Amino acid sequence: MTEDESRRVVAEGRRAEALVSALLVLASLCAAAFVVLYVVHDDTQLLGLALGLTFACLAVAAIVAGKRIVPQETAVEERDRLLRPQEVEEVDAIVREGGEGISRRKLLTSAAVAAGLSAGAALVVPAASLGPSIGDRVRETPWSTGRRLVDRQGRRYRPDDIEIGTFYTALAEGANPNDLGSSLVVVRLPEEQIHLPADRRTWAPQGILAFSKICPHAGCAISLYRYPLYQPTSERPALTCPCHYSTFDPATGGKLLFGPAGRALPQLPLMVDRDGYLAARRDFPEGIGPSWLRIERNPPGESQ
Repeated sequence: MTEDESRRVVAEGRRAEALVSALLVLASLCAAAFVVLYVVHDDTQLLGLALGLTFACLAVAAIVAGKRIVPQETAVEERDRLLRPQEVEEVDAIVREGGEGISRRKLLTSAAVAAGLSAGAALVVPAASLGPSIGDRVRETPWSTGRRLVDRQGRRYRPDDIEIGTFYTALAEGANPNDLGSSLVVVRLPEEQIHLPADRRTWAPQGILAFSKICPHAGCAISLYRYPLYQPTSERPALTCPCHYSTFDPATGGKLLFGPAGRALPQLPLMVDRDGYLAARRDFPEGIGPSWLRIERNPPGESQ
C-alpha cells in the first residue's frame, strides 16, 4: 500500500452511555414483566409485547453502544502467517483499548448484567410449560354425580334440546369454562343405532351421548361431526379431531375408527335428573386427555 489508512476515533459519549444504561434497565424491566405475566396472567399478547420490547431494547442498546461508545478504529495489518504466541500480549492490549473513552463502566456493566439475567430468565421460565405434565388442568375434572350440562351462555340442557344429527358443546354448570376437563361434545342418535358395551347401557338416556372434547391423541379439540344424511355418504356418524384426523364412533362409546389416537374417546355417563335436565351420572370412569398423560397416571405394571 502507498498510504496508511489506519485511524482511531475515541468518542466522548456520556449521553450515549446514559442512553445505553437506560435501555438496558428498560430491557430488564420488560423481561421481569414477562416473567410476572407468565406466572399470573396467560395473555399471549401481553407476553409477546413484553418479550418483544426486551429484545428491542437490547438491540437498540447494542447499536448505540457500537456506534457511540466503543472507539471506532480502522486498522490495516499485513500478515503472512497465523498469530504467533509472542503476539498474545499485543492482542490483549488491543482488547483493552476497546474500552478507552468509556467513563461509566460500572453503570454500563451493572445494567448489562441485569439485562442479561432478566432476559435469560424470560427465556428459561417458559420451559416450565414443556414436557408431558400439565398439572391438574386435565388430571381432575369438575364432573360429579348430578352436575348439569349447560351451553356457553350457561343455559341448562334438556333432552329435547339435543337434536339428532347436530353437534353440541356442553360445559359443567358452575365450573370454570376454561378448564379442559369441563368441555364435552354431545350428540344424539336413534336408540336402535347405539351399541354400547353392557356396562354402559344406562349412560345414554334417550339416545344422548357425551364425550370429552379433548382428543386422546395430542389434546386437540374435537370439533367436527360427521352425520350421514343419505347413503352412501358414510357408514356411520363419527366425531373427528380436525388437527390429526383421529375419528371416533359415538354409537359404540367413542371407539377409535381411524387416526393416530391410541385409545377411545372418553365417554361421560349421563342421566336426566328429577327436574328434567341432562346431568352427569358420575365422573369419567377413565382419565381424559392425551394418551401420554394417561400413561403417566398409570405407571408400568398398573391396570390401564
